[in-house]
Amino acid sequence: MLHIAHFSDLHYCPKNLMEAERCFGFAVDEAIHRGFDAAVISGDATDHALDLHSPAAQALAAQLQRLAEHGPVLLLQGTYSHEPPGALPLLGMLGTRYPIFVADRIQQVALLPGRRWLASAGWHFDVVPDQAMALFTCIPTVNKAQVAAAVGAADAGEAVGQELAKLLAGYAPINRAARAAQVPTIGVAHGTVTGCLSEHGVPMAGFDHEFTSGALLAAQTQAFMLGHIHRHQCWKHDGRVVAYAGSIGRFHHGEPGDKGFLWWTLDSQSVRDEFVPTPARRTVDLMFSGVPDGPTLQAAMQTQDLQGAYVRVRWEMGEEDRHQVDRTAILQALQGAADVQLEGRVVPLLRARSAGISRCANLADKVGAWARLSQVSPEPLVMRLGQLGHTDPQDIADALLTESGVTSNGETRAHAMAEGLRCEPLV
Repeated sequence: MLHIAHFSDLHYCPKNLMEAERCFGFAVDEAIHRGFDAAVISGDATDHALDLHSPAAQALAAQLQRLAEHGPVLLLQGTYSHEPPGALPLLGMLGTRYPIFVADRIQQVALLPGRRWLASAGWHFDVVPDQAMALFTCIPTVNKAQVAAAVGAADAGEAVGQELAKLLAGYAPINRAARAAQVPTIGVAHGTVTGCLSEHGVPMAGFDHEFTSGALLAAQTQAFMLGHIHRHQCWKHDGRVVAYAGSIGRFHHGEPGDKGFLWWTLDSQSVRDEFVPTPARRTVDLMFSGVPDGPTLQAAMQTQDLQGAYVRVRWEMGEEDRHQVDRTAILQALQGAADVQLEGRVVPLLRARSAGISRCANLADKVGAWARLSQVSPEPLVMRLGQLGHTDPQDIADALLTESGVTSNGETRAHAMAEGLRCEPLV
């Protein structure tokens, strides 16, 4: 039986360093403890280009070196925006007891006695290598820009999937031959399977994804180890398994389920996969319709045990209430959380415009058009506008303020006149 530790989407970078180190460090410890014959990292070991002297680059190299002291490692090229071309071969130069093989082109590689790697000269072996312990089919990220240059940008997405389906079917004869020779067969790829679920539980529908589960199964490998999607999931058919290990840690809010790696056990006739959870950080979302409430936040700290959790507070409110949000009070209420993110959505105040108001001949007509839209009576407003037309505004104000006498209900006459300025609702 062959034991393979399958890791994916480590995403080492300064921002993710603490989470990646805790989770990948745990996974390496567990794989060493269990005793693996080979380790596979199916893409996106880094999150973006890293300086060699950065702590994230050094931490990743140290973990790979530690892993390769106990067994050979296959490192697959992932998304180019995460792993710039040419970056991974440097990791393959680490001085280790067992080799780190970087698969940055479409090819096959065999695991030989002494746990050494043997790569095919072309896209596949013509015959199964002598004494092969396992045969790996490697499909790294495909450069869609090159496909777009050949077939056009509009057709590039579908063309990639169609060509990869033909390629995978072309591996079937050599993989069948390997199984007939009692050699386990494994596929390793980085990309999206149509219909898989994203880390947020959204189905990845469309015709521009790299793979389908049927195309992967057509390669006739017993196990197909996938990277790129951060959610663990698998497809099984006729004793063969296609599976995403998922990301090693939880790098974003809103990702349900456990994070971890896969422990594969296989021979030429059978395959089993076991998901091993890692100590990924816990994320919690607190949602508010309106201003975040301090007592509710304090209660959540107790009832949901938010000590040490990564908390995201989200709210939605009208533009007129945005000044009521006290960010300092929110942070104080959530003291004890490892990290707090504040995300507010302000709904803009919409001001209605009266259609055709610009075409009105005079100001009185404009006021009438506005009054009809606002559902108020225009007569009081038009009357006061007429008064403004022949009387100085200051004289009007002075007259209102100096009017003497008291009304029957005790109000001053000036107040009664001022009340007359209010718009009367339409019946």
